[in-house]
Amino acid sequence: MRDQRKLIVVGQGYVGLPLAMRAVEAGFSVIGVDTDEFRVKRLASGDSYIEGVSNTRLITALDSGRYKVTTDYDEISDFDVCAITVPTPLREGVPDLSFVECAARSIASHVTPGATVVLESTTYPGTTESLLRPLLENGSGLKAGAGFHLGYSPERIDPGNPQWQLENTPKVISGIDPASLQDIERFYARIVERTVPVSSCRTAELTKLLENTFRHVNIALVNEMATLSRGLGADIWEAIEAADTKPFGFMAFRPGPGVGGHCLPVDPSYLSWQVKRLLKQSVRFIALANEINDRMPDHVVWRISRGLNERGKSVNGSRVLQLGLAYKKNTGDIRESPSIMLARSLQNLGARVVAVEPHTDSYLLPPDIVCVELTEAEVRAADVVVVATDHDEFDYALVEQAGAYIFDTRNRCRAEQVEVL
Repeated sequence: MRDQRKLIVVGQGYVGLPLAMRAVEAGFSVIGVDTDEFRVKRLASGDSYIEGVSNTRLITALDSGRYKVTTDYDEISDFDVCAITVPTPLREGVPDLSFVECAARSIASHVTPGATVVLESTTYPGTTESLLRPLLENGSGLKAGAGFHLGYSPERIDPGNPQWQLENTPKVISGIDPASLQDIERFYARIVERTVPVSSCRTAELTKLLENTFRHVNIALVNEMATLSRGLGADIWEAIEAADTKPFGFMAFRPGPGVGGHCLPVDPSYLSWQVKRLLKQSVRFIALANEINDRMPDHVVWRISRGLNERGKSVNGSRVLQLGLAYKKNTGDIRESPSIMLARSLQNLGARVVAVEPHTDSYLLPPDIVCVELTEAEVRAADVVVVATDHDEFDYALVEQAGAYIFDTRNRCRAEQVEVL
């Protein structure tokens, strides 16, 4: 059995960088590979752009001599384990696995007998065996199983979550054969506190899609209830908190302006696409959840328009101070963010939108949305303050004190002039 010392992590984003840091701490020599030269330069200088990986932690890894980041695949020779953590976006509703394919072709010639390759990127069942395996075999001249180990382990990174980190979140693992599973379990056992082996790569791939489809569908349920509760004369937020006191049979999900990030807007559609392609069937829950969650930004715009109208104003020409552009609180991730969709929809109606987003690097923010600091002057100048992303560091007391009209999609403010989703 091959000694596991040198790890390659392809992709140094929200999944790959925490994995690389944790592996260094576990004693591996790690090379992080990323195609983004700007990212690589930042990391090499000790400047982290990922919540959960502090500059101190990154610099410690660099100073240990066991972490290096590069764009050059020629530096990955003789690796023992390679984890692929690249994006898997949708392109016009179709899964785009081009990043996985590119990574596979780039590492294939460096795969040596006894090495281990594990895919962590979210994808549909069958990807590891039907797409990744032949690319690695053709490029290496080795057969998966007999020549090298191969498997799948879905990422479970939750940016901004202070309780559940990579090391204490159970890790689902799989291999194409018993020897691959054994080697992959041996690798992750050094990284995380608990591994959860499953019988096949397809089952592990489905596990990730099931987890996020569960969230997607339940968020859609409470979002739809939020659009109906006012007409029923009820408070959806209070109802959720009351229901959450039930010790069995209920799990609290909360409404918002939509869903974002890489997972929820994308992962369920991977499942739908594969089911339709292979089984010629539709996953009706996913289609309905997509419909409900996709229309939430428009519902919020309608509510804001009505609120301004009740105050003798129109959206056109009104100044909107929007708190948050990231898709979830305490992170800077703006991928597929409904908060950005909300800001642009208000702009399209003629609103003068300025936003506050302390977590996202300025070069990543949309150039068409002006960003400002959260100050009393900005709050007082706004015709409406919109709480779109409820970062903990926002001064909600200031907003309640100085805001004339506040529309809160996250239930963080409860003053008299506040209207909640």
